Amino acid sequence: MEKRYKNAARAKFEARTAYFHSITGGHYTSITIRDQKTRWGSCSSRGTLSFNYRLIFAPPRVLDYVVVHELCHLTHMNHSKDFWNMVASVMPDYRLCKDWLKEHGHELTLENHLRRQGIPITL
Repeated sequence: MEKRYKNAARAKFEARTAYFHSITGGHYTSITIRDQKTRWGSCSSRGTLSFNYRLIFAPPRVLDYVVVHELCHLTHMNHSKDFWNMVASVMPDYRLCKDWLKEHGHELTLENHLRRQGIPITL
């Protein structure tokens, strides 16, 4: 079941990255989907964008925030004022999404998603 959601996440991240990349610019080489324990996304110096598949369970705007955040790292490989200004220029309400992740990120699990859908969890 996790594989199914990872595949769905890949399709969603590829689509949203393509959309926002036309706005942010920069060059990326690939997209990876992982189940990271401490990160929602990352951007390597070689242009690899990595995203946590569990964001598929977040509100769409929150997923978009992480995509924009990582795409902006293609231009600014830091969290400088220029970086945050770029994020804000694409997504003026990014702080709401950032705060939502801090408050609710721990809830983004496959188990919680299935429970909310009314699907019994038996292992």
